[in-house]
Amino acid sequence: MSGSAQKLWGGRFTGKTDPLMHLYNASLPYDYKMYKADLEGTRVYTAGLQKLGLLTEDELSKIHQGLEEIKQEWDEDKFVRHADDEDIHTANERRLGELIGRNIAGKVHTGRSRNDQCVTDLRIYCRDIVNDKLLPFMKDLINVMILRAEKEIDILMPGYTHLQRAQPIRWSHWLSSYATYFTQDLQRLRQIVERLNQSPLGAGALAGHPYGINREYLAKELGFAGVIGNSLVAVSDRDFIVELMSWSTLFMNHISRFAEDMIIYSTAEFGFIKLSDAYSTGSSLMPQKKNADSLELLRGKSGRVFGDLAGFLMSLKGIPSTYDKDMQEDKEALFDCLTTVEHSILIATGVVSTLSVQKQKMEAALTMDMLATDLADYLVRKGVPFRETHHISGECVAKAENLGLDGIDKLTLEQYQEIDPRFSSNLFEIFNFEQSVERRDATGGTAKSAVLKQLDNLKTQI
Repeated sequence: MSGSAQKLWGGRFTGKTDPLMHLYNASLPYDYKMYKADLEGTRVYTAGLQKLGLLTEDELSKIHQGLEEIKQEWDEDKFVRHADDEDIHTANERRLGELIGRNIAGKVHTGRSRNDQCVTDLRIYCRDIVNDKLLPFMKDLINVMILRAEKEIDILMPGYTHLQRAQPIRWSHWLSSYATYFTQDLQRLRQIVERLNQSPLGAGALAGHPYGINREYLAKELGFAGVIGNSLVAVSDRDFIVELMSWSTLFMNHISRFAEDMIIYSTAEFGFIKLSDAYSTGSSLMPQKKNADSLELLRGKSGRVFGDLAGFLMSLKGIPSTYDKDMQEDKEALFDCLTTVEHSILIATGVVSTLSVQKQKMEAALTMDMLATDLADYLVRKGVPFRETHHISGECVAKAENLGLDGIDKLTLEQYQEIDPRFSSNLFEIFNFEQSVERRDATGGTAKSAVLKQLDNLKTQI
């Protein structure tokens, strides 16, 4: 059989395809990843054809047996690709013809277009990747952070704004903050799955199915929650891909910020954490170096994912209605995006589960000026308006600095009372980091009880 005859669209054309055009047009080098989805879609679709009397039971049995053999070949990496295999759909149908004969294999595409076939495969593939990998991997990451936070609840560290020491917090409070981001990501991903899990199969090229196939049956058998009600939309909708890639950019933004914090905390200047050797590398020149390459790659790959989304949006924005070949550009960007996210989740989980916390370093970084707000709160409890206490506390900090003292706790009572006579001897009780942390026990705060509530709430959400 000639190359053009093997193509699903070859009968219209008599001339040969430019070899470069064939290469430019082919998608098998990357869409082969959808082989399971494609074979499963064909299995169910042909069952629907048999119900219409368009296939005999014997033909359906041979088709299903052939599909199972092809799946085994792909699973075992024994599938032989041919030069004329334009995409995964062409490759599988060509191989099916070799196994069971082209007369029977030629019937599997009856009433079906690659337009509804490829987007059906994509939806199945995305659904399975999310359900089988991304969602469970996300839960593992969050659970590791929760377990670590519960175990290390008593460790205090500086909290930062503008990368300047601000107020004391619990290390577990910091862990809980990113676990919260990731839990929100988890919830968004679950919502996206609900929207993408709709079946386009049976929409044909664009106008609908000419033989009245039961689309609801096809959807149910393929695990879809329902069918897309407009055939024009069914073949051309790529919003689910945009949503998945948009979700990926937001998740990777969170991962990048998490990585940046961890990179800073792992430096010698901070020394709050030590990464395990499994997630670090050395220098080719400086033997003493231990680089946080895992975290730097997490930070760097976020830009790659952002680019995948931006590039696909530019391809999608000007496409006229229904299917156009531009839509083939969805797969490389999507597959790269999902693979990068999957690997990033696993790396982040490994980093968090194996790092060492340097408790002494964290607590040594706490300084008394971080309790300046507690000093203001002390006067608030005496009835002084906060705006006034904020100014008074600032004067105390300035006085300690001008006197060369290494903390506001080193001022004497008399020096405090020179600034404001409402200070009394019990003010020195505020200069305790543990008590400062424990005073912030409102919902979402850094007190032990508040952090434990946060962690319990996250457990219920995942």
